Amino acid sequence: MQIKLTKVYVDEHDKALKFYTEVLGLQKKADFGNHGYRWLTVNSPDDPDGAELQLELNSNPAAKAYQQAMFAEGQPALLLHTKDVKADYERIKAKGGEFIMPPTDVTASIIAQVDDTCGNIIQFVQLNW
Repeated sequence: MQIKLTKVYVDEHDKALKFYTEVLGLQKKADFGNHGYRWLTVNSPDDPDGAELQLELNSNPAAKAYQQAMFAEGQPALLLHTKDVKADYERIKAKGGEFIMPPTDVTASIIAQVDDTCGNIIQFVQLNW
């Protein structure tokens, strides 16, 4: 069994695609639509056949309420593993990423959090064990 797809809700597809590709450095994997619905995914250029992240429009009221509540409570919608949080922080910040939390040492890891501009907090995790 493998995880091949997960999703985050976003408030606008094009804005999300720009952030996740141009700022975070992920790549567009799929982008097609049908009768007003758009299927949009990104993934890691380091693992092009790996797991995909669907950028799903938060047009469902329950999805929007969930997304807003998680953001208001400071809860990340997505955790991304990295080998060097500080280098990713500098790279993303240089591309306009606005961090809610700079690299911070916590139990057995270093974490940082960025606002994805689409209603989510993205957390980067560097494990130290």
